[in-house]
Amino acid sequence: MPIKVTIKKGLVPVKVYTDDLEPAAYEQLINMAKMPFIHSHIAAMPDVHCGIGATVGSVIPTKGAIIPAAVGVDIGCGMNAIRLSLKAEQLPDNLRGLRSVIEREVPVGFAMHKYDAVPDSTIRSLSNGLSNLWEKHPKLKSKQKKPYQTWIRQLATLGGGNHFIEICLDENHDVWVMLHSGSRGVGNAIGRYFIELARRDMDKIQMNLPDRDLAYFSEGTSHFDDYIEAVGWAQDYAMVNRREMMRLVLKVLKQRLPDFKVTKEAINCHHNYVSEEHHFGEDVFVTRKGAIRAGAGEYGIIPGSMGAKSFIVRGKGNTSSFCSCSHGAGRVMSRTKAKRLYDEDDLAKQTAGVECRIDKSVIDEIPSAYKDIDKVMANQTDLVDVVHTLKQVVCIKG
Repeated sequence: MPIKVTIKKGLVPVKVYTDDLEPAAYEQLINMAKMPFIHSHIAAMPDVHCGIGATVGSVIPTKGAIIPAAVGVDIGCGMNAIRLSLKAEQLPDNLRGLRSVIEREVPVGFAMHKYDAVPDSTIRSLSNGLSNLWEKHPKLKSKQKKPYQTWIRQLATLGGGNHFIEICLDENHDVWVMLHSGSRGVGNAIGRYFIELARRDMDKIQMNLPDRDLAYFSEGTSHFDDYIEAVGWAQDYAMVNRREMMRLVLKVLKQRLPDFKVTKEAINCHHNYVSEEHHFGEDVFVTRKGAIRAGAGEYGIIPGSMGAKSFIVRGKGNTSSFCSCSHGAGRVMSRTKAKRLYDEDDLAKQTAGVECRIDKSVIDEIPSAYKDIDKVMANQTDLVDVVHTLKQVVCIKG
C-alpha cells in the first residue's frame, strides 16, 4: 500500500504508512518534524507507536546533527535468522526439553554467563574500541557495575523485554532459528550517558526544544564525534551478540537433533541504529528507531508477536521510506496495561501450539498487546516482498 497519511505541521512533512496512528505518536512525529536539521521528510512505518522522545517505527534523516534519544538505549537492537536443513517432522514431539536446554545454554533476562562464552579474539577486537571510549568519558565507565566483566559476560545473552529466541517453521515445513536482541547493558549505559550529555548541551545554549528528549549533538562538536564512535561500537557489539547467541543455539540443536546444515546464510540486521546513507541528493545520517533497512534486494526480518506469524522479506528500495520497512508488529498498549488486562489463562490461549513460558513475567508480551501483523504487512507492500512466512513452535522470552 502507498503512503496513507501525510502530516504537514512541521518544517518538513511526515509520510505515514498506516492510518492507525495513536494521538501521542502523532504529536511526537510533529515535534520531530519541527527540528531544523531534518532532511526532506520523516517516514513512519506501519508499526509506528509512541516511544520516548522519538516515535518507535520512525525513519529520521538528519543533516549536521544527531538525536541520541531517537536511537534510544537499546542501540543496535535487531534480528538474526537462519534456515536449517531440518524439516518439521524431524523435531521432537515434545519441545519442552529443547526449550529448557536452550534456556540453560543462553542466559535470559538479567542473567549472564559465568565465564567468557565467546572467542578471545572477538573480545579483544571489541575491547580496544570500548577502552578508547572509557578513556575519553570516564563517567561512562562508572555507570556500570564491574564494567569489564559485565560487557564480556553479557555477550551471547538474550536480555529481557521483547527479546526472544524462536524455533520456527516456514511454508515448506523447513526449520528456522530466529532471535531478537541488542547491545545489552553496555549499550544501555552508552545510550543513557549520551542522551543526558545532549540534554546538558542544550541547557547550556538555552535551546528551546519541542521535547526534552529531542536534545541533539551538532556535527563538528567533540560530543558529536564521540557519539558516532560510541553508537558504532554498540552496534558492532549488538551484531556480535546475536551472532554468538545463534552459535550457542545451533550447538544445542546439533547435540539433540539429527545432523543438519545451515542452508541459508544468516540475516543479521539492526532496527535501532544510525547509519550514513545517501538520500534525495544528500549524504545524511539516517536514524531508524524501530525500522529496518529494506534496500532493493536486501533481506530482512519482520517478527510478529509470540503466537503470531513472522516474515523473511526482500526490500524494494522504496525511496519515500528511505529504503526502510517496519521492524515488527508494534505495540498497541503499554506493558502495565497488558498486565492489568490479561492473565496467564489469556496468555496460554493466545500462544496455543507454541512451546513457551506461561507465567506472570511475560504477560506484557501477550499477542493482544501488539498490532495485527497481517495488517502491518498489508500496509507495506510498496516497501517489501514476502519471501518466507514463519510460524514459531518454540519461543523463549527474556
